[in-house]
Amino acid sequence: MSAAKDFPRPGKRSTPADRASMVRVDQAGEFGAVRIYGGQLAVMGDRHPYGRLIAGMAAQEERHRAAFDAMIARRGVRPTLLAPIWNVAGFALGAVTAALGPRAAMACTAAIETEIDQHYADQLEQLGSDDPELSTAIADFQAEEVEHREAAIAHGAEQVPAYPLLYGAIRLGCRAAIALSKRI
Repeated sequence: MSAAKDFPRPGKRSTPADRASMVRVDQAGEFGAVRIYGGQLAVMGDRHPYGRLIAGMAAQEERHRAAFDAMIARRGVRPTLLAPIWNVAGFALGAVTAALGPRAAMACTAAIETEIDQHYADQLEQLGSDDPELSTAIADFQAEEVEHREAAIAHGAEQVPAYPLLYGAIRLGCRAAIALSKRI
């Protein structure tokens, strides 16, 4: 694939294939987020002081996933074939970061949501006015992802030991998952 397809030039309109890829990758990402929070809650439980916060973010991610599930069905978009991997990987990431402690779980959220904020911003730029339904959903969900990142930082994400390493590794993994889910 050409770099121009991966990184659209300003003013380039999105194609139906681009929009199908966006729906596919966004559904995969929201599914992964649901699984991450599921893993965190499995370790920390809903009685943990951060349990309510995590459960609230998980509920929003579930709503996002359901919206993209509906778009996949309505638009006839093939979901990613990597869902079984994201199922296990997302849960494992959530469980491992929660086992490292609540601040590590928050660092995971901060890293993921930083990456998703940029991912959604790139999509909105590429979409322009080509697909109002998709643009509206992405913009609404992006605002909630930013809230999740801000909440994670407010709850000590940056105070976890080796934060730059953990944050960077999770962001790198998220970027790889995005790149793979666009195509597979």
